[in-house]
Amino acid sequence: MKNERYTTWLYRILALILAILLFFYVNSTKSSNNSQSTSSNTNTSLTATKTMTVSVPLQLNVNSNKYFVTGYPQKVKVTLRGPLALVTTTANTQNFKVYAALSDLGVGKHRVTLHQEGLNHEIESSISPAKITVDIEPRKTVSFPVKVRYNSQNIAAGYSAGKATSDVTSVKATGAANEISRIKQVTAQLTVPQNSKKTVNSQAVIEALDSSGKTVNVILTPSTTTVNLPITSDGESKKVGLDLNAKNGSSGTTYKLTSNVTKVTAYGSASQLKDLDNVAVDVDVSDVKNNSTKTVTLDTSDNNVTAFDPSTIKVTIKATAN
Repeated sequence: MKNERYTTWLYRILALILAILLFFYVNSTKSSNNSQSTSSNTNTSLTATKTMTVSVPLQLNVNSNKYFVTGYPQKVKVTLRGPLALVTTTANTQNFKVYAALSDLGVGKHRVTLHQEGLNHEIESSISPAKITVDIEPRKTVSFPVKVRYNSQNIAAGYSAGKATSDVTSVKATGAANEISRIKQVTAQLTVPQNSKKTVNSQAVIEALDSSGKTVNVILTPSTTTVNLPITSDGESKKVGLDLNAKNGSSGTTYKLTSNVTKVTAYGSASQLKDLDNVAVDVDVSDVKNNSTKTVTLDTSDNNVTAFDPSTIKVTIKATAN
């Protein structure tokens, strides 16, 4: 009886040991399979190839102080082929360049091959277009006066436009010598809304035009300006002086206000202009500590008139502690 009980417990212990051993064997097999799968995926990522096309800026190797180049595209397409990770990183960072070597070429039209620099040696590349035609001309810079243009048909009936003024009176045009020679005028094109009845003060694009009114391919500096076009009813006008007043000044400080404009033209009815001899011009000096110059808009409502010409003036402020 004792032997049978002993044998039974022995079988139970052996079964438990076998179960534990089987458990560890199965887990180690799964772990090995997972490791092999991960390793396989990693190897696949490293050995897989990828093809991507990116758009990159085209650079010109040329003496830009001496020559001006036209006819080339701003950007070109580059097709990259190689290891997946390398191609993806290169496409995202674009840490390479595409260029046209023009340094050894002279004036005239040339057909040149584009090159790349900075790509990893494991990446194959092709550039589209592979070749471009460029026109190299002597570089030239000339100053031109700026004329303001606008559509006078957009001014309402019974109203008239005064003299348009521009913050920019002249610009520098830079480009190929043959393009510069085509320039007949440089204009600031002001957009006037239809049926306009009040002064227009707006940004205007500056353009260089040839004899046919077509835009000339040059660089203008500056390329925009602020234009003021006074529009008034066909009433009366009167020359009046300026009464400059400091506003919001600090106590214990004296402000001296001056302007290079001493008189402006006021527009309005006879009754509006009858008693107007000086325009009240309030100048905010709250932010002036020493000396400053500000552009101030003349207030038509405060002075009970239709319009002023000019509508803005520059005021020089000198602040002195008492």
